Amino acid sequence: MEHFYYLVAQLPAFKAVDESNAKLPITTEYFKDLCQRFMSAKDAAVAASLSLEPPLEAHPTGSEFLDAWYAKERSLRFALAQLRALKMKKEAKDIPATTDGEVVQVARTATGMDSPLSAEQFLNEYRVSVLDRLAPLDNFSVDAVYNYGLHLMLAERMKKFSRDEGLASYHKIYDEILGENK
Repeated sequence: MEHFYYLVAQLPAFKAVDESNAKLPITTEYFKDLCQRFMSAKDAAVAASLSLEPPLEAHPTGSEFLDAWYAKERSLRFALAQLRALKMKKEAKDIPATTDGEVVQVARTATGMDSPLSAEQFLNEYRVSVLDRLAPLDNFSVDAVYNYGLHLMLAERMKKFSRDEGLASYHKIYDEILGENK
């Protein structure tokens, strides 16, 4: 028998969209370790394979929640790729067309932003809102645990971004390009 009440009770609350530099109360590695201890082998394997990057082609995961999340994320990534290809005047024939109007609008807004950091923050907020809309009503279900894990991964990813480090990296790359052209 799975012990979701015990598992969920051990998962600390946090905000996936948090501008502060506060450390997250739990890591993805620790989360996955908890899943191994309190979930069935099958569900723990799914939790261990959670990713922010969906497979290129849809494969059933055994969870309607995860299948819906991966479909939405896949659609967003395809829309972003199509718009980036269009901006670079490249052909996007190998990229499947996205028919989800909401996703296309989000992708257009993100690609139109001047700052890559602002675009990433905007996309992160959108992804969190998608997870919140897809979240199961039962907070002690396997899908609620998967939802928590994806929120945690999004929060960890955004904590890695730093405006100062991004500018330093940009200037370094820019200087290297200028140095090569001389």
